[in-house]
Amino acid sequence: MNESETCSVKETVEGTVKSVVFHNDANGYTVLHVELPSDFELARGREITIVGKAQAVWEGEDVKATGEWVTDKVHGRQFKADDIVCIAPKSLVGIERYLASGLIKGVGKVLAKRIVDTFGSETLHVLQYQSARLVEVPKLGASKIAKIRESWHANETMRENMIFGQTYGISVAKMTKIVRKYGPDAIAIIKADPYRLCRDIWGIGFATADKIALSTGIPRDSMLRARASISHTLETEAEEGGHCWTYENDLLLHANELTGIPVEILGQALESELAEAHVVAEPADDGTRKIYLRSLYWAEKDTASSILRIISAPTSFRTIDAQSAIDWWERKAGFSLAAEQSLALSRSLSNKFSIITGGPGVGKTTIIRALVDIFGARRLSVVLAAPTGRAAKRMTESVGSPAQTIHRLLKWNPVTNRFSYDSENKLEGDVFIFDETSMIDIRLAKDLLSAIPPQSVVVWVGDTDQLPSVGAGSVLGDMIASGAVAFTRLERIFRQDTSGLIVVNAHHVNAGEPLEIRQGDTDFYFARIEDPEQCVKRAIEFMTTRIPRKFGMDPLEDVQVLTPMRRNILGTENLNYELQKALNPSGDSIVRGGTMFRTGDRVMQLRNNYDKDVYNGDVGFVKSVSADERKLVVLFDGRPVTYDAGDLDELVLAYAMTIHKSQGSEYPAVIVIVHTQHYVMLQRNLLYTAITRGKKLVLLMGVPYAVDKAIETNTVRERRTGLADRLAVAAPRGVL
Repeated sequence: MNESETCSVKETVEGTVKSVVFHNDANGYTVLHVELPSDFELARGREITIVGKAQAVWEGEDVKATGEWVTDKVHGRQFKADDIVCIAPKSLVGIERYLASGLIKGVGKVLAKRIVDTFGSETLHVLQYQSARLVEVPKLGASKIAKIRESWHANETMRENMIFGQTYGISVAKMTKIVRKYGPDAIAIIKADPYRLCRDIWGIGFATADKIALSTGIPRDSMLRARASISHTLETEAEEGGHCWTYENDLLLHANELTGIPVEILGQALESELAEAHVVAEPADDGTRKIYLRSLYWAEKDTASSILRIISAPTSFRTIDAQSAIDWWERKAGFSLAAEQSLALSRSLSNKFSIITGGPGVGKTTIIRALVDIFGARRLSVVLAAPTGRAAKRMTESVGSPAQTIHRLLKWNPVTNRFSYDSENKLEGDVFIFDETSMIDIRLAKDLLSAIPPQSVVVWVGDTDQLPSVGAGSVLGDMIASGAVAFTRLERIFRQDTSGLIVVNAHHVNAGEPLEIRQGDTDFYFARIEDPEQCVKRAIEFMTTRIPRKFGMDPLEDVQVLTPMRRNILGTENLNYELQKALNPSGDSIVRGGTMFRTGDRVMQLRNNYDKDVYNGDVGFVKSVSADERKLVVLFDGRPVTYDAGDLDELVLAYAMTIHKSQGSEYPAVIVIVHTQHYVMLQRNLLYTAITRGKKLVLLMGVPYAVDKAIETNTVRERRTGLADRLAVAAPRGVL
């Protein structure tokens, strides 16, 4: 063997956990220092290292492990366990260490000793069955006793849950979330319907739920399993393809491939789902049916209704003479708008709902600034917002008026578990201008537009050539395609200088043309690097040394590495591992699922967490780490947010991120890796989106063939949506 010399003789050892050296919440991998009993005959000494898989191990517990001795070339002699069983400690020292290990909140070494001194070997029995006797412990008040009792019994329930989770491959972190959701009856609830986990717990998929279901005796062709596969398949289509609906035949075929359940039974399951309105059917053009998840169906319907309601309602203020307003603003600004800019501004002033689209440097921000000035001069309330924190911050800086994220505009209420502003409680404002609207999916569009007063003016600004929203739908594109909403496409480039190539090359890519590369000082560079490992090394070198030295940029604050994929050597997972070693190699840390989070790390939120007021794509920095309590604090735009062990799966390192995740953000410098390893992902809108993330510097790194392949590939996958049709059917004519 390469790593260790192994004896194949199976043995059993028992001892007391002296310390938990390492524990991975995701897979249970554990390294323990264990003290053997005094009568254990072992020439190597009484303290040994045990490695294996276990859940919820505490210092002071006795363990019984079955396995074999190995000699690791780095760590020396270890006991490699196939099975580790935790047993309540028997010795007084073990019990004392057990209580002080963090098992019971608020009990440290001093109090643990007082409790053991009081009850001796009966300590655990007293805690379990006679906790009222805790009044016998000196200097222990009633409130402290209540907390100890609660924590002890909660831990007992948690241990049962952890053992259950371990059996089915559910990590400690995810099991913690499950218990938080379902309470003390979590195991009973899961066994009754394991497929609830897919719907209720972020990060648990159909495969895990299905494993539990089948192992608890639910038949493979049961109606419960068939119906769950219908919903799961529709969710997968929405998440992975951005589709709002799926053809009935495709749905049944994919569910059959997933489960092996006959199509006839799946058809019956679909009818049951339809009867209970979990899914919705509409006729398709070919005579079959389109099947929606209920939430996506109503999101489309409500979005269309809100748009049409805004378009048809009168404004709350006197009509503005567009040309007079434009003339006024041009005098104020000291320059004249180009013809298409003037047209876009006129349409936004003349229509209740309008769209401005175009690539970088075409003057979208100038028009937003003009709208803010014109409406503001009439003492109208103008609201600015964008989908992400970075986009809102950039909007604030470029326009000169405060902007906020859409989620914070709508204000999530954790008590009601919904936004504070909705169809019943409208936002206040006369004019609403939203930027980076290509990122807005159908669910967010529904929540946002239903909260806007119909008498208000709405302007959507976005770039239809960027990647579509991560969530389901194609809202910006559908609104334009419907013909129901006034829109202007800006194409003339204004934002460029003599040495600048970022904007020029973004438009070259969008037009399917070769990149323009110049020698000497510029804002756009290409580094040809064929070998993937060299690509990683050079990315580290450029981010940590060369870019900061030449351009005076901070590698943590100003430089972002972008890549198409998560996996392989040039994916975000490996790049983040290597970049962390280079930029933040030491400090307090917590390990979760193979990722080490350290104080100072740049991290990104992976999902909308309304309770924490952080959202998918938000980037922050780890302020502090508490390894003992398994908590860390992240600063998002200066606001501290606490994550405990159960929440850490919502964070990833963000030294490198996927191009999809970078949407809506802009960075002083980006390093974009485009390689043949990314072949299946290479397409024009991906490269275009990546280039347009750089504000002052873009370094493209990789293989010329891969870049050419991305530029040539313009077969954007069409999303199955219905918003355009819903708008076109009911839209008033003559909106332009």
